[in-house]
Amino acid sequence: MDQVADAPSANAAEGGRFEFTGTWTEFLPIALTNFLLTIVTLGIYRFWAAARERRYLWGRTHFIDDALEWTGTGLEMFLGFVTVMVILVPALLLANFAAQGFLLRGEWALAVLTLLVAYVGLFYLINVAQFRALRYRLSRTYWHGIRGGSDDGGWDYGVSGTWKQALAIPTLGLVVPWTMTRLWNERWGRMSFGPYPFVADAHSSGIYGRWLLIYGAVIVGFIVLVIAGVTGAVAGNAVGGEQGMAMGFGATLIFALIFFYIGIPVLTLAYYAAFYRQVASATSLGKLQFEFTARTKDWLILFLTNIGLVIITLGVGLLFLSYRNWKFRVSHLVAHGTVDLDEVTQSATRAPGEAEGLADMFDMGAI
Repeated sequence: MDQVADAPSANAAEGGRFEFTGTWTEFLPIALTNFLLTIVTLGIYRFWAAARERRYLWGRTHFIDDALEWTGTGLEMFLGFVTVMVILVPALLLANFAAQGFLLRGEWALAVLTLLVAYVGLFYLINVAQFRALRYRLSRTYWHGIRGGSDDGGWDYGVSGTWKQALAIPTLGLVVPWTMTRLWNERWGRMSFGPYPFVADAHSSGIYGRWLLIYGAVIVGFIVLVIAGVTGAVAGNAVGGEQGMAMGFGATLIFALIFFYIGIPVLTLAYYAAFYRQVASATSLGKLQFEFTARTKDWLILFLTNIGLVIITLGVGLLFLSYRNWKFRVSHLVAHGTVDLDEVTQSATRAPGEAEGLADMFDMGAI
């Protein structure tokens, strides 16, 4: 009896690696026409361009026996953006004029308070935008006719994200890994797909070492730069006068450029590689447990090839970065476990109609 009860149904399917079947030759006409129409319409077409691009990328992304489907439209994204602009821009202008008025009257405290409230409000709205963009994209993503979403408006998440990120100031950034993992848990923990809620329980302990490596490297780097600068200038002056001093400063500058434009970015890339592996492995949906397999070298290859592509093509390669980045993420995403198609029902969450107005306002990227 137990064996019969525990046996998987005929429609139970094993999870596995997500697959992307698109090609750059297929994407090329989409990218070029989107680019040209966006220029001709002075940027207005970009909402329809995003919808068209997503329909292609989603439609070429397969999981188990079916492809994803994007049902969002350019019109709803455009209307969402316009709505936010009509509300947010006047509010920001009013705050700016009020602060200037206080300054003209010599009321510095009120001017600073007004600007502080405005900036805190912006950070709050950025967090709300991140939440609502994820909610919208899940609500327009279908698999086997089932969509995702959330009934949470994201307003509480905005408060949580604001104060957690503000902690980075008094702690000099030491809480950043804790903040990032906590907000990932809160954001995804309020989402669902079909009848199943996402469960996220990521911890920062596994990634703190890499963050402290960046933190320590910046501090040590500044100390080394100061010492190298002073030593190089003194030694150069003793050997070759002003010319020697200039050579000493030049050597220090080269070291600074290598350290801050190559060393720190690579360390940061290593941190984010560990972060995404950590949060993905701590996220589940029903009987599916996710995994993200990209290591630091994989991210490094992606970014270097992206930069090389843009340089070699004199900027034309920018049109393909969204395609390459999506393919990279899909190709490294794995889901372990089973999906019982007989148990999968449509999501009961409300499908939001305001699209990604806030996210577009702040130029925020996709998932």
